[in-house]
Amino acid sequence: MPEPATDAERAHERDTPAGPCLGRQRWQRLLFAHWSVSAADVQARLPRGLFVDTHRGEAYLGLVPFFMQRVRPRGLPPLPGLSWFLEFNVRTYVCDAHGRPGVWFFSLDCNQPIAVKVARRWFHLPYEHAAMTARLDHGSCDFVSHRRGSPAPADRFTWHAPVQGGQPAAPGSLEFFLVERYRLFTSRADGTLLSGSVRHAPYSLHVPSVSGWSTAAAKLAGFNLEGPPASLLAADTVDVSIHPLRPIFSASQP
Repeated sequence: MPEPATDAERAHERDTPAGPCLGRQRWQRLLFAHWSVSAADVQARLPRGLFVDTHRGEAYLGLVPFFMQRVRPRGLPPLPGLSWFLEFNVRTYVCDAHGRPGVWFFSLDCNQPIAVKVARRWFHLPYEHAAMTARLDHGSCDFVSHRRGSPAPADRFTWHAPVQGGQPAAPGSLEFFLVERYRLFTSRADGTLLSGSVRHAPYSLHVPSVSGWSTAAAKLAGFNLEGPPASLLAADTVDVSIHPLRPIFSASQP
């Protein structure tokens, strides 16, 4: 198992150019709800070549509802009806054989069917079509997601947080470990591991007031989460650039 990345290495990756930009997005009204889970249980669900990343020996599973806005390929304008939608992710934290930290998604639910097809076909990500609603009211959000065809109940998150004025995560903190992630990993049908990068300003974070949460999507991924989240964070809006996926070679390969 590789040595985990240091906070300085994570920040360096954030600030390093990631190559050509494929597209741009805006992420808004993000809620990060995290539970501490067994590192062995996470490792058992990862593909060969990826390793669970931990903070002080603890692994984490995140449930992240948010708004996707202005999604478009580089050089094109956003399109009404296509470029604005809702998303709800189940994610954990990993590194590859080179020690590079990133995110592994167990699922990404979305209420835009074209976006689901594009992401599954071209980015090899486990997107699922879901019926989703979100109601906003002066800093409060009531977010509901139900995966189409699933017997599981809908997930519902209700929280209040300021829409701006947050603070970046402090290096060394759990918050820094959870959100300072600028690399994702995925895999093709043949098992080839891929790595891609996103770039955005560091998240400005708030501690939200959360009156309701759900864990149905986590159960579909094989995790029975008990008790309240270990961490609850809300983030200000960020503008994001998306960069190409590339195959990962083992540490012994050039």
